[in-house]
Amino acid sequence: MTSAFRNRSVPPAAALALALAVALPAFAATPINETRPLDPQGSVEIDNVKGSIQVRVWDRPEVKIEGSLGDGVEKLAIEGDKQQISIKVRYPNRGSGIGFLAGGDKSEPSDLKVTVPLRARLDIDAVSASVDVNGVASRELKIDSVSGDVVVAGAPREAEIESVSGDLNLTLNSPKVSAQTVSGDLSLRGRLTGEVAVETVSGAVDLTAHESSLNKLSGESVSGDLRIAAALNSGGEIALKTVSGDVRLGLQRDLSAVVRGESFSGELRAPNAQIQRPKHGPGSSFEQRYGSGSGRVRMETFSGDAVLDLN
Repeated sequence: MTSAFRNRSVPPAAALALALAVALPAFAATPINETRPLDPQGSVEIDNVKGSIQVRVWDRPEVKIEGSLGDGVEKLAIEGDKQQISIKVRYPNRGSGIGFLAGGDKSEPSDLKVTVPLRARLDIDAVSASVDVNGVASRELKIDSVSGDVVVAGAPREAEIESVSGDLNLTLNSPKVSAQTVSGDLSLRGRLTGEVAVETVSGAVDLTAHESSLNKLSGESVSGDLRIAAALNSGGEIALKTVSGDVRLGLQRDLSAVVRGESFSGELRAPNAQIQRPKHGPGSSFEQRYGSGSGRVRMETFSGDAVLDLN
């Protein structure tokens, strides 16, 4: 170090700025505390790219938005009226989404905690943000996520929940449910009393609905397993189909349905069923009637196994 540098004095203002720069963290989140009026059965749209979205309910005719905006976020946009409110975290370079997906957005994650009326309709859109919804009893719940995990516990009349690589962990007391993933696992349980549709590519599906009876259940998978434990109403229908994934279906002991199973190279099993195999070539199938045979159940695989248990 030269003597000229050692003897050079630092101006007081510059010294103060340097001290503050050292003391403050590299990123500073902006706190959120906003409230807007909303009809008890109004609609709420929530959009956040990265971070988290948490939704809780109360009995007030208003929406409360809390949490924090990450450093570098453009703004929190709250728009709408008493019938419909939109809450969106706007990130730089989002535009059509190309800038964000290409890594051009260097902003920090944002965390939203939104409290809504118990019966408000919810429409949530997330990319890599995790989603946690608890207590909702709306007429409609819709969640669309890319890589963030989704956890839901509630009783919406209709639920439509999708994810690409994030896991879905759902506890629903609902008459109509549709849940889809690509590579994420899907767990669905609760009092499911009407129609349920589950679909995955490589993720596993676990559906448990012991305390309720379904009218209609459809499940499809490519390589993921379908594991179902439920009850079927009289005259109800179940259709399960996979390529290489296994199917394990558990239904009530007093089942009333005609059950059909078919596989190209997988193993088929069902109580009292006689498995039919052609004399030449692969493939197997069966058809078995239980009770009065009022319902219809079909299990179909290419190379995966298909098993029916009656408990």
